[in-house]
Amino acid sequence: METLNTRSGNISISYLLKPSANPQITVVFLHGFPFDKSTWLKQLDALPETVQGIAYDIRGFGDSSSDHFFFSIDLFAKDLIQLIADLNLSNCILCGISMGGYIALRAFELSPETFKGLILSDTNCAADSNESKIKRFNSIELIHAGKKAEFTEGFLTNLFPENTLINSTDTVEFLRIVILKTQNETICATQLALASRTDTSHVLAKINVPALIIRGESDKLMSEEQTMHLHQGISESELVIIPDSGHLPNLDKPDGFNLAINSFLHKHFLS
Repeated sequence: METLNTRSGNISISYLLKPSANPQITVVFLHGFPFDKSTWLKQLDALPETVQGIAYDIRGFGDSSSDHFFFSIDLFAKDLIQLIADLNLSNCILCGISMGGYIALRAFELSPETFKGLILSDTNCAADSNESKIKRFNSIELIHAGKKAEFTEGFLTNLFPENTLINSTDTVEFLRIVILKTQNETICATQLALASRTDTSHVLAKINVPALIIRGESDKLMSEEQTMHLHQGISESELVIIPDSGHLPNLDKPDGFNLAINSFLHKHFLS
């Protein structure tokens, strides 16, 4: 595994590369909010030999820079498309979880010819409800009031089922550290970006590449109805439910998650 940096547009992007001598495809992993590329380490390690993997820090997160904090999902998607061009990547499959799924759907809408497949985990295509927007605004107030630790603990509670919170303390502590390291400006700017994102339901019928929908069975943040809307809206999509997992099954149940994505890759892309 290599940690690399590249200049892309006006910003510096940090990314993890799992190389392949003769890659048939490249999987680009898009992390959720408010995390970074390190959340994909177990997926990168598990990729087949003929698959190249890249997990990068979205602008402002992790070790990637940003030249401003007027964030939007549209901006993140354009950053992704620019990065793929800068790295001269081909045969790309996007794997996005939560916020990463929002970015993946918008990127496909902007540049469908760039992508050969989609993996969408614990995400949805709808814009925020008023209730969800208010929760985001409240979290911004918490951060500005110097209560980042309180924000972090509340956020962690919603990510996992109870058994994980009790029995997988290493995973929970890992994410606690990641959140606390994320810049306050990035958290607040991204909350506004998430609150203002557009509905991408109309994109689903246009997705003409293989698609895998994954959901943690006990996800508290994305409903079963939202998952089924994605699955039914993308005509050729496949659905996998990861038992005993929450909003981040890639961390909660990495073996089941890796089996799902690698089976999908073998079925559609690997000879």
